[in-house]
Amino acid sequence: MTRASLDKQPHEVASMFDDVAERYDLTNDVLSLGQDRRWRKEVAKAVDARPAQKILDLAAGTGTSSLPFARTGAYVVPCDFSQGMLQVGKQRQPWLPYTAGDATRLPFKDDTFDAVTISFGLRNVQDTDAGLREMLRVTRPGGRIVICEFSHPTWAPFRTVYTEYLMRALPPVARAVSSSPDAYVYLAESIRAWPDQPALAERLGKAGWSRVAWRNLSGGIVALHRGFKAE
Repeated sequence: MTRASLDKQPHEVASMFDDVAERYDLTNDVLSLGQDRRWRKEVAKAVDARPAQKILDLAAGTGTSSLPFARTGAYVVPCDFSQGMLQVGKQRQPWLPYTAGDATRLPFKDDTFDAVTISFGLRNVQDTDAGLREMLRVTRPGGRIVICEFSHPTWAPFRTVYTEYLMRALPPVARAVSSSPDAYVYLAESIRAWPDQPALAERLGKAGWSRVAWRNLSGGIVALHRGFKAE
């Protein structure tokens, strides 16, 4: 089993996701008690993709997150650094333009996309701030970023219960449904170590994004952050 460490060496994290690619979407559905589908709908609303717009979907994995954008008539590019994820996605949706890429060194020209979005992937980028700057670089002036990421529940008693679930319940559940349960131990630890909502908003601002705001989903288990590139 592959286990990435929290210093997030890219080859370790990519290898870990290669191992879980085949059953990744199913496992997420089980572990989130079906909430991930609701979260993805909220991401699609926030991105607000329009026909002919160019959307970059980072950490797209198998491309499940890219489908809502494609259905609007937008041109969506699913991008991920896990070859295993991309291969599974290509088998399922061969018509999507899957692209291998590292979020800190994106293989796209400046000012290319109307929107850049990343769901449950920023946490796995080795250098978060470099990734946020790269996303700004490839976004056109006036374009937007939408980040969906695990965050910190806002109600203290629930936060305690949630943390216990992550560290105690998640690994045995993952063992039952995932091909690589150790990967989900890493994911639980990385969620606990991730900055809270205001801290992530501050990092977006420092990376150059303007009009940064966020809203909580499921009591702060997940937060949607949005920002814009100055025109």
